[in-house]
Amino acid sequence: MLAKDIRQKYIDFFVRYHNHKEIPSASLLPENDPTVLFTTAGMHPLVPYLMGEKHPLGTRLVDCQKCVRTDDIEEVGDATHCTFFEMLGNWSLGDYFKDGAIKMSMEFLTSKEKGLGLDKKMLAVTCFRGDENAPKDEESAQIWRSLGIDEKRIAFLPKKDNWWGPAGQTGPCGPDTEMFYWTGEGEAPEIYDSENKLWVEIWNDVFMQYNKKADGSFEQLKQKNVDTGLGLERVTAILQGRKTHYETELFSEAMNKINELKNVSDIKFERIIADHIRSAVFILGDEKGVTPSNTDQGYILRRLIRRGIRCGRKIGINGNFTHKIAEIFIKIYEEIYNELRKNKDFILEQLVLEEERFEKTLEQGEKEFTKIAEKLKENNQNILSGRMAFKLYDTYGFPLEMTKDLASENNLKMDEDGFNEAYKKHQELSRKGAEQKFSGGLSDHSEETTKLHTATHLLQASLRKVLGEHVYQRGSNITAERLRFDFSHPEKISDDEIKKVEDLVNSAINQKLPVSVSEMSVEEAKRAGALGVFEAKYGEKVKVYTIGKSDTDFFSKEICGGPHVKNTSELGGFKILKEEASSAGVRRIKGVVIWD
Repeated sequence: MLAKDIRQKYIDFFVRYHNHKEIPSASLLPENDPTVLFTTAGMHPLVPYLMGEKHPLGTRLVDCQKCVRTDDIEEVGDATHCTFFEMLGNWSLGDYFKDGAIKMSMEFLTSKEKGLGLDKKMLAVTCFRGDENAPKDEESAQIWRSLGIDEKRIAFLPKKDNWWGPAGQTGPCGPDTEMFYWTGEGEAPEIYDSENKLWVEIWNDVFMQYNKKADGSFEQLKQKNVDTGLGLERVTAILQGRKTHYETELFSEAMNKINELKNVSDIKFERIIADHIRSAVFILGDEKGVTPSNTDQGYILRRLIRRGIRCGRKIGINGNFTHKIAEIFIKIYEEIYNELRKNKDFILEQLVLEEERFEKTLEQGEKEFTKIAEKLKENNQNILSGRMAFKLYDTYGFPLEMTKDLASENNLKMDEDGFNEAYKKHQELSRKGAEQKFSGGLSDHSEETTKLHTATHLLQASLRKVLGEHVYQRGSNITAERLRFDFSHPEKISDDEIKKVEDLVNSAINQKLPVSVSEMSVEEAKRAGALGVFEAKYGEKVKVYTIGKSDTDFFSKEICGGPHVKNTSELGGFKILKEEASSAGVRRIKGVVIWD
């Protein structure tokens, strides 16, 4: 079964047989959870609805969500880890719970007619063991027993294994039950062993019963939800009898191209190239637009591209090559994700530019290394300190592997432990900075973030009035302290224009305009004059928030998931703190709302 068939079969199963509504994949840049840089799970776009807001398509949803995770980036190159992946998920927003979710999971996994047709004898499951925050999940285990899973194939594991979320620092979370498939030769062992890597996780059902608060405590959610996740790449490999997803049609053509370009064989480096370039394609092609940079999502993108380039060098690939691999992935996915087709030229252009920039970085790094080596020799020293090696890495972007190679060529020893210590300190400082930068967020629906979220609507409308209708949102990040709003505009905004924008926002606040919401189709939203990323996919119905006296006399009208204030007077006032460049053709405004 091909990946495209599995993807469609999953959607059809829940739509046809269990009354779910299909929702499209959201952007890789999460709108409702600024505590993370990328959408790491299917739950991100649904956070407002998991917290109790009504979804326009109802309480049963199904999707295939694009995701990026970089926590395990050093593990990429093995048989299972990916940075980009597609997550199939079905959702219950206060509808069915453990009994319904587990029975549907079992049916899809084992039904030959409706699902994947897997042999029940090759399956095992795990449930939450319980701790001080939540009790042992005996209820899920009993449901599995009733469906024919043997007691010896049911294991109770701790929170690190059988608890999911929140996706960021705060938000919905809860115990989960995970399903494993035996990938070894012959019959599966009678007893499930969590240490045996031949048992491969293929799906999990998360029971969102709790909300994790900023102080680390847990509270019961008023609305109990189900969030499931089935990794498309992993289940494709299993169903095709492949040892790894790199052997499936999702990667095979790219791996063949890398094999054609290389001069030295190293399967780990070859897999890293394929994985990282695929991820870069999706990040560059995202509807909200990200380019390589030294901050936030752009930094992760740059790291992925450059790591792929370094691995290419290690296996003897000469000249620019990342765009050649990218074209293969665009061809594979463009029918499902049409933003890749639309942004193809931009994706390829950015990859070529980044390779050229990296070449200059390497030249500069080599010059700096030469200066350091000469000084060491002048002083009769033969050890390159970890601090110096880290400076080459941090200041000039020079890879550690190349520093080690140059040190060896110059008969120098490198203090790798010192480098690792400096790198660890850098990570800790970066993590603390990120925690401050992304503290709070829409996921907690606090009064502050709700006000700031509403202010972004007023800001976009004002920018369009002052600068022109070419202005569209290209990303946003909201903490409890301020909003950050990225938008399309080719040049710096003058002080006079900034004042006009700020005055327009404050005028809308002072008019005490009501904020109303209605549900309608995308076509109806267009006809009503609502703003939206219409190149993106939407569901059958969308929520449209109107800020104004009526549906025809309004200041702002946008497709959005919420939350919002009920009247602009709640904002008090608005102040633009800073205007700057974000990336090519994209400007950034930081602002605050002022209230008593």
